[in-house]
Amino acid sequence: MKTPFITLEKAREITKQFPTPFHIYDEKGIIENLERFKAAFSWNKGFREYFAVKATPTPGIIKLLTDRGCGTDCSSLTELMLSEKMGITGERIMFSSNATPPEEFVLARKLGAIINLDDITHIDFLERVAGLPETICCRYNPGVFTISNSIMDEPSNAKYGFTRPQLSEGFKTLLSKGVKHFGLHAFLSSNTSTEEYYPTLARELFKTAVELKKETGAHISFINLSGGIGIPYYPDQAPNDIALIGEGVKKAYEEILIPEGMDDVAIYTELGRYMLAPYGALVATAIHRKDTHKHYIGLDSCACDLMRPAMYGAYHHITVLGKEDAPKVQTYDVTGSLCENNDKFAVDRLLPEIEMGDLIYIHDAGAHGRAMGYNYNGKLRAGELLLHTDGSVEMIRRRETPEDYFATLDFTGLFDEK
Repeated sequence: MKTPFITLEKAREITKQFPTPFHIYDEKGIIENLERFKAAFSWNKGFREYFAVKATPTPGIIKLLTDRGCGTDCSSLTELMLSEKMGITGERIMFSSNATPPEEFVLARKLGAIINLDDITHIDFLERVAGLPETICCRYNPGVFTISNSIMDEPSNAKYGFTRPQLSEGFKTLLSKGVKHFGLHAFLSSNTSTEEYYPTLARELFKTAVELKKETGAHISFINLSGGIGIPYYPDQAPNDIALIGEGVKKAYEEILIPEGMDDVAIYTELGRYMLAPYGALVATAIHRKDTHKHYIGLDSCACDLMRPAMYGAYHHITVLGKEDAPKVQTYDVTGSLCENNDKFAVDRLLPEIEMGDLIYIHDAGAHGRAMGYNYNGKLRAGELLLHTDGSVEMIRRRETPEDYFATLDFTGLFDEK
C-alpha cells in the first residue's frame, strides 16, 4: 500500500499558489529517514553519508541533509560548484567521476574534496593537471559480484573502476608519489531489494582493504560503500530493513577489519534514491482523455519532468488524489504530450475512473526525477516545492520559463539583410 504524503485538500490548497505540474518533497519524511539511516551506522564513529547530488541537485534539499551531518557526493564541475556555493568544502565533498575533464580535478583540488579515482591512468593525469593530495580514494571493479552464490550484477560490463591488480599497482604508485591516506570505493549494483547487498559488498571491500594493506603498507582510512540500496517502487514490495543492513555491515567489520588492527576505518555511503525517492512526488493534472485502440489520460506534465518510465520502463505508482479508496475500474495509459510514444508515466495501469481536472500523484519521484529532466520539444520543466513539517509549503526551485529556454540561443546576424 502506498499513501501520498499530501491529501487532495492539501494539493488543492497548494495549486492555488503553485499550479501543476510540480515536484513536491516531504521534509518530515526525509528527516526521519535520515535519522533511521544514521542510527543504523552509529556503531562506526567515523561514519558519514555523502548525499548523491546527482539524484536531487536542489539547494533546499541538500541543505536539509548537510545541516544534519551529510556531505555531498559530486560527479561533475557544476555539482562541485553547487557545493561550493552552499559553503560545503574540504572532506565534506566526495568527488567521484569518470573520463574526468581536467577542470573538474582542478576545482576538486581547490575545494579540498576527497577525490575518488576511477582509473589507474588518472593518477598521472591528476598529478599533471592539479597535483596529488595526501588522501585519495580508488574505485574498485571486481568484474563479478555475487550474493548467495548467484550473480548479482556484471561489473565487468561497467565502465567504472580499477581491476584488482590495478588497485595494487595504483596504491604502490600513489605511495611513491607521497599519498599518505587511502580510501576504497565500489558501486556494484543499483536499487537493490535485498538486505544482503551492503553486507556482501562490505565483505568484498574489507577483504580487499586487508590485502592491500598487507601488500603495500598503505593506511586505509575509509571504505565507501557508495549507493545501491533500493526502495519499494511497487505497492506490494517490502522496504529494505536499514537496521538489519547496518548490523550486517557491522558484523563484517568486526570479523574482517578489527582482527587486522583496522578498527579506525571509517564507513562512508553515497545514497540518493534511498534518501529522497519515497519522499518526493510529481503532481500533475488530468487535462485530456482519448479513447481509441486504448484509453489514454493526458497530463499537463510529460517525460521531461520524470523520464524514468520512458527511459527504463520503470514503474512509478500512481494515485488519483481523493480517489484512494475508489474502485479501480479502468485501464489507462497515462501520458504526457511529447512527440514520442514512450512518453508514458504508466502503461495498461488499472486506476479509478479519471475525470478532467483530477490531480494525479506520481509516487517515488524524489530522486532522479526533476534532476533527469530535459527540454525536448521545447518543454519547460516543473518547479520544486518543499512541504515543511509545520505544513507550510516553500518553492525551492521555480518552474522554467520560455526566457530560460531561449537564454542560450544566439540569433545574432540571422536576420540581417544580405
